[in-house]
Amino acid sequence: MKKNPQAPAPMKLYCSLFGHNYTISKNVTSHIKEYTCKCCKRQLTINGNGDLIELTPKFKEINSILEAMYMRRMERTQEKSLSSSIY
Repeated sequence: MKKNPQAPAPMKLYCSLFGHNYTISKNVTSHIKEYTCKCCKRQLTINGNGDLIELTPKFKEINSILEAMYMRRMERTQEKSLSSSIY
């Protein structure tokens, strides 16, 4: 007896019945995060409007660029606060 290739996996079936169990998998910036479902491993992120959307390669690239810019800005802010506290 062959299995139906389109039948959902047990975890996907669980998510379709009870909903996804998302956890934060990555903090891109202080307000943009990437989420992963613990059961089916579905990945989401937040778009420019604040809506949750599927994490595609395009959005992975956008998030990595945003993260790099955010980290540089935070480093500059810390350097300025350290230099101003010395004087």
